[in-house]
Amino acid sequence: VQLVESGGDLVQPGGSLRLSCAASGFTFSSYAMNWYRQAPGKERELVSYISSGGGTTNYADSVKGRFTISRDNAKNTVYLQMNSLKPEDTAVYYCHARITIRAYWGQGTQVTVSS
Repeated sequence: VQLVESGGDLVQPGGSLRLSCAASGFTFSSYAMNWYRQAPGKERELVSYISSGGGTTNYADSVKGRFTISRDNAKNTVYLQMNSLKPEDTAVYYCHARITIRAYWGQGTQVTVSS
């Protein structure tokens, strides 16, 4: 199993980014996917969830209305569209999948929101 995130960058407050997570080594379309983030000195937190078929999504209260999770099962990729970014969104963002009883993580991609 491999999860590879990309798309992190330095962006000004109010800006937008789209993160991608390319998955391989498992039947992507059969599993829900998550995005987590971890800010310096803070615990890792769940940002968003998407079901295997994409029909169900959930968001942390802090990102509702600003972030959108989606997936393309033909491309084995999950996305996180982030709009109206705030300095408090600064963190390393991780892609996550739970396959049977084991959790898999990507290496993370850095998002920095600063003027």
